[in-house]
Amino acid sequence: MSSLEKEFQCIFDQIQADPENQAFTKAGIQPLYYASATARINIIGQAPGRIAQEKMKFWDDPSGDRLRAWLGVNRDEFYNSGKIAILPMDFYYPGKGKSGDLPPRKDFAPKWHPQLLKLMPQIKLTILVGAYATRRYLHLKYKDRLTDTVKNYQRYLPDYFPIVHPSPRNQIWEAKNPWFNARVIPDLQQRVRQIMNQKI
Repeated sequence: MSSLEKEFQCIFDQIQADPENQAFTKAGIQPLYYASATARINIIGQAPGRIAQEKMKFWDDPSGDRLRAWLGVNRDEFYNSGKIAILPMDFYYPGKGKSGDLPPRKDFAPKWHPQLLKLMPQIKLTILVGAYATRRYLHLKYKDRLTDTVKNYQRYLPDYFPIVHPSPRNQIWEAKNPWFNARVIPDLQQRVRQIMNQKI
């Protein structure tokens, strides 16, 4: 194991040992994220869903299929290229709320993301999926609408690219906002492909 791999492993162990995560660790649940020194693209979403945590695999569902279509990458590139990192706002399934999954813990990303990102200096583009990630990384207020943020995505380039969640339930939103597929997705695909084509 290289010194860099040891650093990644050390952070993983620290996450598991953190008192805030003891309930998960005692239940045999590992943190779910993907970080690599070779990563060029970082995807930041909300938190693992229940099924993702059970499978220990992100985006292996219809939402993931739509996300890969939006990015213009296939499953092999997405999971096995070593060029895509996945750092959700929380690495554990937060549980079920009254209307869907509970939000990620507010203090989780500020605590662990910087440590992991420090080991991934080759990140060229961070794709922010949904409201929680965009508010955190773009320093937006709660009242700021995600639709407006995505529509004005160019102001956050070249570092960040905000998008809505690829859930099939958002097809109604897409129908109401045709500019997303007409203008945003082609630009996203072009930028992702350019980065993916770069050799590690």
